[in-house]
Amino acid sequence: VAASAAIGAVEPWMSGIGGGGFMLIHQAHENKTYAIDFGMRAPQALNPEDYPLAEGVGTDLFQWPAVVEDRNLLGYSAMAVPGYVAGINAALQRFGSRSWADSLQPAIELARQGMTIDWYATLKITAAARELAQFEESRRVYLPQGFPPVGEWGGPLPRIQLGRLADTLERLASAGAQDFYQGELAQALVADVQAGGGKLSLDDLAGYQPRVIEAGQTRYRDAEVYFAPGLTAGPSLARALELLSAQVPAGTPLAADSYRGYADSLLQTYAERLATMGDSDEARQPSCTTHLSVVDKEGNFVAVTQTLLSIFGSRVMLPQTGILMNNGIMWFDPRPGRPNSIAPGKKPLSNMCPTFVKRDDGLHFALGASGGRRIMPAIFQLCSFLIDHRLSVDAAFHQPRLDVSGSDIVTLDAKLPTAVRTQLAQQFKTLDAQHGVYPALFACPNLVSFDHNSGQQTGAAFVPSPWAQVSAA
Repeated sequence: VAASAAIGAVEPWMSGIGGGGFMLIHQAHENKTYAIDFGMRAPQALNPEDYPLAEGVGTDLFQWPAVVEDRNLLGYSAMAVPGYVAGINAALQRFGSRSWADSLQPAIELARQGMTIDWYATLKITAAARELAQFEESRRVYLPQGFPPVGEWGGPLPRIQLGRLADTLERLASAGAQDFYQGELAQALVADVQAGGGKLSLDDLAGYQPRVIEAGQTRYRDAEVYFAPGLTAGPSLARALELLSAQVPAGTPLAADSYRGYADSLLQTYAERLATMGDSDEARQPSCTTHLSVVDKEGNFVAVTQTLLSIFGSRVMLPQTGILMNNGIMWFDPRPGRPNSIAPGKKPLSNMCPTFVKRDDGLHFALGASGGRRIMPAIFQLCSFLIDHRLSVDAAFHQPRLDVSGSDIVTLDAKLPTAVRTQLAQQFKTLDAQHGVYPALFACPNLVSFDHNSGQQTGAAFVPSPWAQVSAA
């Protein structure tokens, strides 16, 4: 919880207290795995008629039909009810060992220091500058003097203050999580949102409740795979593994036949997902989600994926609180009559996929990723690398992957052997792609493992990501 909250002060465009997410928690002493759903919901006063369709497709993560003035993507009309604070509080109350106030202290200290602006932070701010400039507090904080902040050559890295975020975190620490939903923070948040024309109300906040439930579970080869159930990518992960088990016999080498099985399984899974769950094709813009994987010396695991959805969410920083708000309404299909259509009080379909795996030989691991629709294909292949092919964690994270995420194109890591790419190109419509910092064509996973035979713990983060890290304490 402490690391999760701190992320919002150092990587605010990805996640924070104005967003939501999903968490898996494995309790070693119980040998049980739980899921916490703190996803966003549409405000009760939301009116689908306020999101009329326009010509063309939308300009952000999903290629939904465009909405007039990008009302589902940008600004106050794009905001959903944030569940993050309720979610991490539920995790701490049910499973935690530290106090609420102590858990928020690192985030408070980081917010007081201000966000360090290195080249990657400048890149992220620049990518969203046009939209950030439309909102007064966002413009003041992220575009000082009208431009993205940049450090001087040879000088120390500059810092920017994230509005009143530090004060808000201190208030949360002292008054408790419920203040965000029923106290002074709730009143300030709603006042700012409604002043901008948003539909979020005090009743929406007061009525928000996270769900703590048993995780979904499926058997794959010699492993138990646990996932967040419901409107996540977890059920699709289970389906893809089921298809792979039927299509590719155990013991198949990690070569063209295995990758063909990956592509076939993902293509079929996404065809079913699109037809039954209402998700839609994704544009080649990066999603903005954060994933953390944690393990302790007792073999307890946490995998948490948290998000504002788009880069900088709605692009609106609320002036009274410094909260950067989500644009969760973008998760909905703006077309009426679809499984995932916009509706008041409704929860949208998401692509988050925190996962926990227990191999029968005693190796346990938790993993997840950022990357929108590309998340599940990455988790799916890493599970296969570690279960089917017994790769080490390090080797699995260096093993090239492919991506299939809703279209008929199979994106291939250019590091795959030429023979594999040639054979796949004979069967599928393929695109060779290099891993890059921006834009990213593959998800950014991380993982921690615990070997119950040796007691060894291992962590890995996506190698090309400039800010992904592994640490031990």
